[in-house]
Amino acid sequence: MRRTKNAGLIGSLLGSALCLALAGPAIAAEPADMILYGGKVLTVDKKFSIASAVAVKNGKIIAVGGPELRQAYAAPTSVDLAGRVLMPGFNDTHVHMHPMSPRQIDMKGVKSIVDLQARIRAKAAELGPGEWITGAAWDEAQLAEKRVPLRGDLDAAAPNNPVMLMRAGGHSSVGNSAALKIAKIDRNTPEPKDGVIERDAAGEPNGVIRERSDLYRQHVPADSWEVLRPTFISAMKALLPLGITSFHNATTNLDDEPVGKGGIANPGSGLTFRRLRGIYDEMGADLPRVTAYINYPGPERLAAFPMRSGDGDVRVRLGGIGETPVDGGFTGPAAWLMVDYKGMPGFRGKGRYTDAELQAIVDDCARNGWQMALHAIGDAAIVQTANAYDKALNSIQGPGRQGKDRRWFIDHFTIMPPEDTMKMMARDGVMISQQPNFLYNLEGRYEQWLDPERLAHNNSVATPMKHGIFVAFASDNLPIGPMVGLYSAITRKGPSGRAHGPEEAVSRELAIQLYTANTAYLSWEEDVKGTLEAGKLADMIVLDRDVLTVPEEQILETQVDMTFVGGKLVYSRKP
Repeated sequence: MRRTKNAGLIGSLLGSALCLALAGPAIAAEPADMILYGGKVLTVDKKFSIASAVAVKNGKIIAVGGPELRQAYAAPTSVDLAGRVLMPGFNDTHVHMHPMSPRQIDMKGVKSIVDLQARIRAKAAELGPGEWITGAAWDEAQLAEKRVPLRGDLDAAAPNNPVMLMRAGGHSSVGNSAALKIAKIDRNTPEPKDGVIERDAAGEPNGVIRERSDLYRQHVPADSWEVLRPTFISAMKALLPLGITSFHNATTNLDDEPVGKGGIANPGSGLTFRRLRGIYDEMGADLPRVTAYINYPGPERLAAFPMRSGDGDVRVRLGGIGETPVDGGFTGPAAWLMVDYKGMPGFRGKGRYTDAELQAIVDDCARNGWQMALHAIGDAAIVQTANAYDKALNSIQGPGRQGKDRRWFIDHFTIMPPEDTMKMMARDGVMISQQPNFLYNLEGRYEQWLDPERLAHNNSVATPMKHGIFVAFASDNLPIGPMVGLYSAITRKGPSGRAHGPEEAVSRELAIQLYTANTAYLSWEEDVKGTLEAGKLADMIVLDRDVLTVPEEQILETQVDMTFVGGKLVYSRKP
């Protein structure tokens, strides 16, 4: 009896061992650095797939899926999304990184001319009489008085200091009487080339100069690079709370390259490609990635510089020759139109170049293998630029990638040109860096100056895409926050709530794609970023609400809770 019991026990143990052997060894979880789970993951892949979890290792995405990723991967860091949206970081294809000079007043939060005057007085007391006072990014639409500040407003605040304040967008500035005197501008001063001196009813300058802020700026003492460098870094870091993980800086030059290799003897204190690389070598892991537009330096310097568009790495790379304006903007106004401005008989804005001058620049860049990214806002300027592109693209074979994969684009494309021009652009593969947020920020100016047709199709998206033109989104600092751009593209509404040309509206999914996946294409980076797919950089953001489903007006209120660059948490919103 005892033997029978032992035999049965042995048989049971042998049977269990056999089952374990047949089942094989337990599968160990794959190592990862971080798993984000429990949310709505907008991959923005070609199918706009929705997932709920992402695994990250060595700065890249290694898997996208569902709850099973928590068992398939073991990571020291787990992020419970708690139902929130995870999506690719925004990539703004047109931003200006502005430094903050010690003589500059902080314009953040200015809501009235009275408030502006108080800040000017405080800076005058800080600097003392005779010192220049500067500032940037005022916007009359945001001021309680709903008007442009004029010389008299600035005189009242600082009668003993020259003052120059640049409007948001950078296409006009206002100065006080002291600044006008230093600049030698009075009622007898002729109109400057490519600019406009605004005058009051008596013919006296009112302080506003359109498109030629240099008439003031050339007299302002320059700050050194060492003084401005920390403020450039701060400006770049300020993009992270907005969910911007990559951007194209539209104001970069080659001035501090070696003389004979693209540089000049006495470079200024602006942002250069070399200085950007120095900043990123030191602290690039804590900043958004950057593609640098290069201001056209002239044929000799361009030919001497050994690099070209697309060179660099995933932190800092060279972009197109830009912004190099072909015309002005509507913050002037000086955009070059094919018809008169409404209410301004005989005035159509101004172009900056003759056809021959512009063609020479475009041809030179094509021969040297550079991408083109020229500023063209008015329809007349767009036609001139598109024609110059067409001639170069079809007659000049550039070296390197520019011989077969040029990816030239027009920056802004604010006023839709004739259909034949759009057909030509599509045929040539010319793309658009579009700022849908302009419709929101400049609604009042568009309504004041544009005829109904141009008003309805300003900053158009749907129509160019129907013609086969590739479109990517940007902000041009008006404002930088991508939520305004998404809202405007989706609703075609300005602050008034009126919809302008609703036929130009796009879906929420497409608007997101144009601000993420499409923007990576402009810098030849579509294979490394712009979507949440395995193998791509873990540049991601977490939103506090679902921009695909919330009421339209809530898009403007959407906040970024977390921003990751290369899998590193670089911003977290405080509760």
